[in-house]
Amino acid sequence: MKAHLFPRLYFPFLLGALILASATPSVPAQIQSFGANASTAKRDEAASVLPLTENDTIVLADFDNKTGETVFDDALKQALALALGQSPFINVLSERKVSEALRMMGRPANEPMTPGVGREICLRTGSKAVLGSSITNSRGHYLVELSAVACANGDTLVKERVEAANKEVVLKTLSQAASRLRSSLGESIQSLQAFNVPVDAITPSMEALKNYSIAIAVRREKGDTPSIPFLKRALELDPNFALPYAELTAIYRNLREPSVALEYARKAFELRDRVSEREKLKITGIYLLATGDLEKEIQNYELWQKKYPRDFVPYNNLGNDYAGMGLLDRSLAEYSQALRLMPSSLSYVNVVGMDISMNRFDAAAAALDEAFANKLDGAYLRQNLYWLSFLRSNAAKMQEQITWASGKPGDEDAFLSMESDTESYYGHVLKAQDLTQRAVESAVRAGSKETAALWQVNAALKQAEVGNRSSAREQTTSALALSTGRQVTVIAALTLARAGDRPRAETLVKDLKKDYPTDTLLKLYWLPTINAAMELSDGNASQALKELEIAAPYELGSAGTFISYLYPAYVRGQGYLLAHKPEAAAMEFQKLLDHSGIVANFVTAALVHRQLGLAYAMAGDTAKAKAAYQEFLKLWKDADAEIPVLKQAKAEYSKL
Repeated sequence: MKAHLFPRLYFPFLLGALILASATPSVPAQIQSFGANASTAKRDEAASVLPLTENDTIVLADFDNKTGETVFDDALKQALALALGQSPFINVLSERKVSEALRMMGRPANEPMTPGVGREICLRTGSKAVLGSSITNSRGHYLVELSAVACANGDTLVKERVEAANKEVVLKTLSQAASRLRSSLGESIQSLQAFNVPVDAITPSMEALKNYSIAIAVRREKGDTPSIPFLKRALELDPNFALPYAELTAIYRNLREPSVALEYARKAFELRDRVSEREKLKITGIYLLATGDLEKEIQNYELWQKKYPRDFVPYNNLGNDYAGMGLLDRSLAEYSQALRLMPSSLSYVNVVGMDISMNRFDAAAAALDEAFANKLDGAYLRQNLYWLSFLRSNAAKMQEQITWASGKPGDEDAFLSMESDTESYYGHVLKAQDLTQRAVESAVRAGSKETAALWQVNAALKQAEVGNRSSAREQTTSALALSTGRQVTVIAALTLARAGDRPRAETLVKDLKKDYPTDTLLKLYWLPTINAAMELSDGNASQALKELEIAAPYELGSAGTFISYLYPAYVRGQGYLLAHKPEAAAMEFQKLLDHSGIVANFVTAALVHRQLGLAYAMAGDTAKAKAAYQEFLKLWKDADAEIPVLKQAKAEYSKL
């Protein structure tokens, strides 16, 4: 499950525009505007020094709802964030940095963002201005005011006042005010024409917007699962509201339920014409990720980088794409840029994960220390620390991470499966099976059968590799009973191929081809590896090696699944053994040792020593063969006695 090192970053969908307009919207007839001339005069007066530059940041204070109507609570600040977020010029201070500043101030993370608090945060973060806003009700008319105040001296930079004739046009009113505010702050006419969409085009439902806003806050403060009911309620109120679908896609990917995520991604993609350029790029990215069309996904992120060069998300996710393809240097470069733009927990996770994959263990340790020093934490960082500790033989530090995750729903299961992998690495198959069962049960309790299936099929693959073929087949059946999601099916097909059950493996391959016709890494990495494994089981060495030719350029990649482990090289090495080409086989097996950061604690990282022993023995190099077998038997010195591969290895070694 090493590929969990590289999370996608699509959340929160907080600052975004939602329909690409060719020109600035005109003011609706039922909206009356006040103060536009004053704003224009203010800008003309300061023409030589615009209020903002593209490098400045503003702090968004809470919307002051003076109407007494609760429907405006939360919704209007979210609407303003959406209106401003479509701009490539305006930088709104992220919620993460706001929370950090509040913590440094000794205030709770959910502290109301009054203009006074906003100004203090503005000063602490080196931002330029605080954007305050309010709404009042006067005889059925609603007055909306926006004002940007310089945090250094308290001067008002720009101010907009607009009036809506009734509640139904408040969102239109707010959008119009935000558009003029952007212009007054220094955004070009060309940018406004290209990136300016009224918020009511996102959703005309104030209640839906309110529930979406609550979901964003809940997700930020309490995590993914508690936010789901609010997102689903937003969709009940407005089924054409694209952003909740996108948010749910990200959540269910994080919850390791890719099949559910795909359903929401498809719906969001169907609604992409209702969103602006930035949100269209986000939604297109998550859809292409879900379908596996890697070439188009890369093009999408490159376009995103071009249009929004200060967004860290496309750099992060392009790094994921390169990681999937095995282009590790390019992946690290993208991840590092994402980290520079946004030093978040997940940015550190991906940099550290790639450092580990590239055997840059000291760099990984330094980045982890930096993340924890910055008060960042979380399951993915802890997983990185577990793998790094394994690779550095630090059992105490590994146990610390297991203890940290114990009892945490949604986290505990992954760490139990990781611990199971470690026990299998040392030949403790029975103990590993018990840990897997606990991981499966924990995932089911947390509400994710698909995650449970991932841990089950991962265990089945380990059973196939150690020679327990019957158990491997049974556990694969159990995994598929829990879920037939893409990742589960891919690993199930590989497991059945490794366990000698070609008919069932071929059936799953047929299903994968039909269900995921555009999945790049399925075509280039997994199907060749699965087909080669089937040919190998049937004794067809030449065909197995031919199948694997296409996978060679991508074999260092994470391959778009929760495992990878350099499987093409491992299977290719066995193909060369079957073809009686021991030198070529040894070169393939050596790849797993040379890239220990990729294989980590999976059982093949131990078994490869035995495979090297076979290769060296076939080549007539008895000394190297003995050394390889001794290394394997040292790792498995207290392994379960009845494991088939252990019995074979001992018999082979005795003949030397």
